[in-house]
Amino acid sequence: MIIHNEPVVQAGKSLQEAKNVLIMVHGRGDSAQSFVHLAKELDIPGDFAIIAIQAVGNTWYPYSFLAPVSQNEPQLTQSLDGLKEVYDNLMELDFVAENMFFLGFSQGACLALEFCARHAKKYGGVIAFTGGLIGSEINATDYRGEFENTPIFIGSSDVDPHVPLLRIEQSETILKTMGGHVIKKIYPGMGHTINQDEIQMANLILNKSLKK
Repeated sequence: MIIHNEPVVQAGKSLQEAKNVLIMVHGRGDSAQSFVHLAKELDIPGDFAIIAIQAVGNTWYPYSFLAPVSQNEPQLTQSLDGLKEVYDNLMELDFVAENMFFLGFSQGACLALEFCARHAKKYGGVIAFTGGLIGSEINATDYRGEFENTPIFIGSSDVDPHVPLLRIEQSETILKTMGGHVIKKIYPGMGHTINQDEIQMANLILNKSLKK
């Protein structure tokens, strides 16, 4: 699969054999080839295909996710369109949204949350390691649909240098309003990283064993 002339890294089951698919969205400066290795740390069921998508120049958009949206254009729209292309390709392969899971870190977490909020429906789950909805202000009119109790995990530090706690709380409110089953966990003093508790939360969602 090629998205915006960038190759998609695939792991796990083939797309033809899988029942579920995990879509991985790397952070700024990272790559799909590197980020897909995070899957080895996760307890992913055997019926999953894994897709890690690649940003042009290793960056989904040029500035902070808190910058005015216009400053991050056209790259932001191109990146969101890339995720929509992945979604459409998976639908053509007879996947349904309920069997699609999105996982991102940092800039990739922001992009995954923004995409899912703009195209809300009952997904398998959304896992955002340190991320929030995009823009200098959250514009709720950008968001459409209903999550129908989709599990959405957002984990972050209380002192993250890139993603302020206030934006996470604002994002949580919007996503809950849209019907998301949002689980927010804030880790005091944690660096800009992914901790083991976040991995365990991701595992619960991927194994469809999260208590609702």
